[in-house]
Amino acid sequence: MFIHCLGAAAGGGYPQWNCACAGCRKARAKPELATTHAGLAVSGGGEQWFLLNATPDVHHQIAADPCLHPGPGIRTTPVAGVLLTDAEFDHTIGLLMLREESSLTVYGTYPVLEALSQCFPVRGLLSDYADLSWSLVDIGKPLDLDDRLRVTAFLTGSKPPRYVGRSRLLGSEWEVGFRLEDKVTGGVLVYAPTLPRWDGTFAEQAASADCVFLDGTFWTDDEMSCQGAGNRTGRSMGHMPISGDGGSARALAELPAKRKIYTHINNTNPILDEGSKERRWLTALGIEVGRGGLEVEI
Repeated sequence: MFIHCLGAAAGGGYPQWNCACAGCRKARAKPELATTHAGLAVSGGGEQWFLLNATPDVHHQIAADPCLHPGPGIRTTPVAGVLLTDAEFDHTIGLLMLREESSLTVYGTYPVLEALSQCFPVRGLLSDYADLSWSLVDIGKPLDLDDRLRVTAFLTGSKPPRYVGRSRLLGSEWEVGFRLEDKVTGGVLVYAPTLPRWDGTFAEQAASADCVFLDGTFWTDDEMSCQGAGNRTGRSMGHMPISGDGGSARALAELPAKRKIYTHINNTNPILDEGSKERRWLTALGIEVGRGGLEVEI
């Protein structure tokens, strides 16, 4: 299985357009530090690729990765589908960028696909622009993406996007992680960009993975308020912190996976700074920080 990290930033990107925190100022001064929104491209044999989420930067991300470039036909693309971990804007807006008469399959849980029909009506908007198929994903039920890749969704949280508001959409399966297995090599990838808690379900999925990309949105639960960037805590937004009591870092470090990588990192998070003490601490634990262009083979 080939895994290409397309970007590692949480909503807003890094730097975020309206943020003047220390990290964003540094990323503007040194553009090489910038990263696009979190997403992966995954392939079994290197010919057909599946995107894990479609970010607002997806067209730039495809352009930056030669494996995702179109050809040999004038409108032939190796991108075969998109797996949605939730219905948040930063994971679905990119579907609008993939509208140019493309034939793609979009995979999501029932409430996610319903939200994209009703509240953020991407499905209707795209019906005259692209040949998209919408495929329902059932929690815990393996699904073959092609003759090599098999995916299983597992529940990570039940928080709907804020834009859903008081709509009467049914279901609680709003946030999922994906376990992808290469049926030829046996390699296993677990991708969970939103993880409110390290529960038994996630522990079970991650225990046998060769590579784990995990929610690294915030370093501490009160990070936003401490930096004057907002009043909401990380946990109230559906993200367990990396450090502190109940943080994810220690548990992640103990996993047997060969590669353990944080993704979906907020612009306020100090781990985006390669020289920070927080980054050095993670490195000592054997944990990496995602970035565009990072490639893993399992």
